[in-house]
Amino acid sequence: MAITHRPIAQRALPMAADLYGDIEPSPKTTWRGYLPGLSIVLLGTLAAGFISDHYGAPLTLMALLIGLSLNFLSADVRLTPGLAFASRSLLRWGIVLVGVRITVWQIYALGPVALLAVVGIVVCTMGAGVLIGRRMGFDAAFGTLAGGAVAICGASAAMALATTLGERRASQAQLTLVLVGISAMSATAMVLYPLVAHAFGLSDLKAGFLLGASIHDVAQALGAGYSYSKNAGEIAAIVKLTRVALLAPALAVVAVFLPRGSGDAKRPGIPWFVVGFFVLAGVNSFGIIPAIVASGAERAATGLLAAAVTATAVRSPLSQLLEAGPRPLLVILAATLVAFALALLAAVYLVG
Repeated sequence: MAITHRPIAQRALPMAADLYGDIEPSPKTTWRGYLPGLSIVLLGTLAAGFISDHYGAPLTLMALLIGLSLNFLSADVRLTPGLAFASRSLLRWGIVLVGVRITVWQIYALGPVALLAVVGIVVCTMGAGVLIGRRMGFDAAFGTLAGGAVAICGASAAMALATTLGERRASQAQLTLVLVGISAMSATAMVLYPLVAHAFGLSDLKAGFLLGASIHDVAQALGAGYSYSKNAGEIAAIVKLTRVALLAPALAVVAVFLPRGSGDAKRPGIPWFVVGFFVLAGVNSFGIIPAIVASGAERAATGLLAAAVTATAVRSPLSQLLEAGPRPLLVILAATLVAFALALLAAVYLVG
C-alpha cells in the first residue's frame, strides 16, 4: 500500500531518542549555538527539581510534564543544537553513570527466566507487527519496521531496520510515520504505564521489569522507572538496555529473512553506552568505587537523565501525528499493546 507523505529529509522531524546518531546529523555549530537549547533544558530541569524537592513529586515525571508544556518551542531552530545535545549525549552519559547504582547481583537476581522473557517479548512484538501490518494491507517490511521499533529501542531501531531493509522495501514516508508514532506513543507510555503498575500493586522488581520491557525509547523507560521508585528505575535500566543489545541480532535475522532493497545497511553493534553501563556495574559490584565518588555519580546520573527527559519531551513531534493517516499508526499502536500485555503478564507471573 502506498503512503504518500513527503520524505523525511523534507520534513525536519525533531527526533528525541536518536541513540546511534544516525537519524539526524549532529547540528554543526559553535559552543554558543548550544546555549539557547541547553538553557531551556536547564531551566525546565531546575523547575522539575524544585517541584520534586518541595512537593515530593517524582523528578523525571515532572521533567516530562514540563518538557511537554514547552513542546511548542521545538519549532524554533535556534534551540535545535542544544536540545539535540541534551536528548542524545546527556542521555548516553546518564545511562553510563546509572551503572554506579547497579551491581551484577541485581542483574543475577532477575534470573534467566526474566531475561528469556525479554527475548520472547521482543520476538513476539516484532512478529505481531508483521502479522497485524499484513492484515491491514501493508507488506512484511512495514510490519517489521513498526514492530521492531516498538520491540527494541524506538526511533533508533526504526532507522537501523529501515537501512537494513533498504529504500525499496521501507520507504522514507513509511519511516517518517513510524518515527512520529513511536516518539508520541513512547512519551504517552511513560506517563500511563507507571499508573498501571501502581494500579496492579506491583513490587519494584515487577514494575521495573514491566516498564523496561514495554516502553519504546530508553529515556522514557528509565524516566518511568525512576518515577515509580529508585529500585524500579534500576531494574528498568537493566531490562531496557538488554532490549537495546538485541538490536544487532535482530538486524541479522531481518537481513536473512527479508531481501534487501537499495542502499547500504548500517549494522550497529552493541552501543558504547550499553557496554559502559554494564562495565561500570561490574566495577561497582566489587565495592572499589569510593562512596563519595559513587554518590556524586548518582547525583550526576539523576540530573543528566532528568535533563534528557526534558529535552526529549520538548522535541517530541506530538503535533505531527495529526498529519498522518490513522492506519499506519494503528499498526504501531497494536504492536505497542502487544508488548505491554506480554510485559505485564511476564512481570506478574514470571518475575520475582
